[in-house]
Amino acid sequence: MGERALETALRDLAPQVLGVLTRRHGRFDECEDAVQEALLAASTTWSEQGLPANPTGWLITAASRRLVDTWRQEAARRRRETDDALLAGPRAEAPDPAPAQDDTLALLLLCCHPTLSPSAQVALTLRAVGGLSSAEIGRALLVPEATVAQRVSRAKARIRAAGARFHEPTAEERAHRLPAVLHVLYLIFNEGHTASSGPALHRPELAAEAVRLARQLHAAVPDDGETAGLLALMLLTDARRPARTRPDGALVPLAEQDRGRWDRAAIDEGVALITETLATAPPGPFQLQAAIAAVHDEAPSAAETDWPQILALYELLAALAPGPMVTLNRVVAVAMVQGPEVALGQLSVAVDRDAALAGHHRVDAVRAHLLDELGDHDAAREHYRRAARNTLSLPEQRYLLARAAASRPG
Repeated sequence: MGERALETALRDLAPQVLGVLTRRHGRFDECEDAVQEALLAASTTWSEQGLPANPTGWLITAASRRLVDTWRQEAARRRRETDDALLAGPRAEAPDPAPAQDDTLALLLLCCHPTLSPSAQVALTLRAVGGLSSAEIGRALLVPEATVAQRVSRAKARIRAAGARFHEPTAEERAHRLPAVLHVLYLIFNEGHTASSGPALHRPELAAEAVRLARQLHAAVPDDGETAGLLALMLLTDARRPARTRPDGALVPLAEQDRGRWDRAAIDEGVALITETLATAPPGPFQLQAAIAAVHDEAPSAAETDWPQILALYELLAALAPGPMVTLNRVVAVAMVQGPEVALGQLSVAVDRDAALAGHHRVDAVRAHLLDELGDHDAAREHYRRAARNTLSLPEQRYLLARAAASRPG
């Protein structure tokens, strides 16, 4: 089995195995540690000996034995005998060959517990549901492995302290917590699509993991419109990734991308999904963002983009789910439909009203573009440079400085 195929298999199996152990024994935090140990053992053994006949059972047995070892060590430290009945369960040599149910949704809801910070939710989701090690998460998020381990450990301690239980969610729990799950998957995807810092524009492994988890979640709740909308948005956005950078890693803006390099299969899948969803479910923020992405992806060229439709969708999105980035993207659409002067005025008003926009590098980047369009090239250069100073992404810095240099002298 190839390395990539092995990684995919292990990540697909991770939530299934964790679900079995947690339903059987409780103790989510200890079960999660045991599953990580089993995944590590499998990655070594299976690469050498091949996939076993019963991969799920192999992992359940390995993780269960790890639990036994942990409990025996605790018992030794406390100088008392561990209850024989406690040890008998995990020692079973004929574990479930496959879970009787899909635990993805229950695990996602647990990992996105409201007592956790977004950064802790992201780390725990990637580890418990995604099956990534702390080292892999650290590399993906560009933080030290020790930081990831600390976040995961604290997150599990908070869940335990809150008395959260692993169980099939009720309809009320699902409705209440599903938005948080979607938000976490969105955060993971965004960091993969446009890295917030570092030398690379993309972190493909994060984007791919977000798409994989979104697919699993959509399979668990196929009638939820926002889940389908998020998956469609990821597919339609990630489809452009092959054309977003040049061979040297330089950023290529949407209007200049070679659309022949876009992933047409992903676009077709995303368009079909959002088309069906908008026809059958009440519209939500992710569905509207997916619809906007679909308009971009279906345009044969940048010049043929239906900007009036995009602006209309942003108007709906701003009414339904207002936010700084929605405001900024709407201003860009206004510039394409009503002209840069109108857009510049609206941008100034928006910045005055929303403190979250003040100082954001993308505000300066948009302002610079609008000023360039209006012929104020000196001011445009200054805002391009300011935007470059305020982003930690090296590809974005290089792109913004190149735009400043290309701006014609005043």
